Amino acid sequence: QVQLVESGGGLVQPGGSLNLSCAASGTMFRIYSMAWYRQVPGKQRELVAEVTSRGTTTYADSVKGRFTISRDNAKTTAYLQMNSLKPEDTAVYYCNRVPPFTIATTKGEYWGQGTQVTVSS
Repeated sequence: QVQLVESGGGLVQPGGSLNLSCAASGTMFRIYSMAWYRQVPGKQRELVAEVTSRGTTTYADSVKGRFTISRDNAKTTAYLQMNSLKPEDTAVYYCNRVPPFTIATTKGEYWGQGTQVTVSS
């Protein structure tokens, strides 16, 4: 059974930086495209950055040039370096496969607990 544990969130002032980590277990991490998603209450979860198994990266326009996604297959960990943070980056950040992992028994999507990022002065 897959397990994803996100960490590294917190409260930061506008213009600041954070580095998120996602430790994965119970899955063949290295063969999947992995992504960071974020969700604000009342809105749909959105994909902000993706890294393929070969290391190719893509970003949402809203974070391009400010966020950097990376992965360490040996550590089965994905990272999101976030610079020049803005108040509109405030959200709960999740990592997951692209497409998201599913739960074997319910066929629903599996999501970890996420990590809260708050950008405020």
